[in-house]
Amino acid sequence: MSVSRRDFLKQGAAAGVVASAVTTPTALGAPWVRRSAAADPVVIASMNGNYYRNGGSATCVQAAYERMMAGHDVLDALIAGVNIVELDPEDDSVGYGGLPNADGVVQLDCCCMHGPKRRAGGVAALEGVRTPSLVARAVMDQTDHHLLVGPGAQAFARAFGFPIEADLNTEHSRQAWREWKRRSDPSHYLDPDQRSELDRRILDSLFRDGLLNSRVVHGTINCNGINARGEICGVTTTSGLAWKIPGRVGDSPILGAGLYVDGAVGAAGSTGRGEANLYGLSSFFIVENLRRGMHPKDAGLEALRRVRANTVERRLRRPNGEPNFSLTFYILNAKGEHAGVSMYAEDEDYRDWAGNGDRGFMRYAACDRNGPRTVQCEPLLPGVLTANG
Repeated sequence: MSVSRRDFLKQGAAAGVVASAVTTPTALGAPWVRRSAAADPVVIASMNGNYYRNGGSATCVQAAYERMMAGHDVLDALIAGVNIVELDPEDDSVGYGGLPNADGVVQLDCCCMHGPKRRAGGVAALEGVRTPSLVARAVMDQTDHHLLVGPGAQAFARAFGFPIEADLNTEHSRQAWREWKRRSDPSHYLDPDQRSELDRRILDSLFRDGLLNSRVVHGTINCNGINARGEICGVTTTSGLAWKIPGRVGDSPILGAGLYVDGAVGAAGSTGRGEANLYGLSSFFIVENLRRGMHPKDAGLEALRRVRANTVERRLRRPNGEPNFSLTFYILNAKGEHAGVSMYAEDEDYRDWAGNGDRGFMRYAACDRNGPRTVQCEPLLPGVLTANG
């Protein structure tokens, strides 16, 4: 049968389309879709993601990367990583042993997002479960909802077999709370200026007396990852602001604030002052900047500029008018490029923690084929955020 040149070219083009869509099994039997540019597999996290080990040999980013490279689902790998920090009693900002609220109760928040599935799950003000990230994953997988809170979140966790403990305090977190209670004014609803000044004085005294590992009270862990197939996921988990008003929920479990993932674009998460992040839904804003082609560093710095411009309350500003709080974003795009950006180059509250010596340079954790490490963040503002703001 004779074929005209035009028909031959049409058949060739169609065959090329089919070939480009063919899936090839990996060593683990999972389908692999050919992409125009392969992603560089990497896991990134806040600085505590390459510090705490819960008695084991691997940190969060290292464990997550190894599981991801072994073929596990990216979100499962990330959650296994943050579980190390959630379960480590030495980290008093996440999970078990997290600093409690004003009533001495540990309340936990978490959000996770699955890029390929385009789904998310979250919990807030959850009591009694050491690993809120696993409960958030169950909300994503087992319900048609995103966020469960308070007693409802705990009832859901119990129904799905998670052990419920009466108290998630460790002796360390309980002692810190008792000393905070003893040294603070019995009224917890002071004028915001007075409350901020009082909390700072108490925080400084607790740190000086060795009752806290650092003066960081907005502690959290965000962890994002991408595998060689370009599948992106993320998780953010926290015990929230130390000694917060009971029921207070910050940015961590809120989509677009403490975490946002678009499987075709990238992921962003945060640590620091949750309310400053919430007002601008900064993680969503950052991912949209990635969509427009911005590099992770530039996308994050643009979000910090917006937060800076929106910080107008006197109590939240230093004498020179700049923000008096810490806020850091951890950003990953679909190519595997990543960055950490911070409001300030250094934060005095981080000094003498995580091997920083006498300097409080803001860092983030990363793990790729070269192994786990900490990387210096790109600051918006030079200088040091001091203990007094």
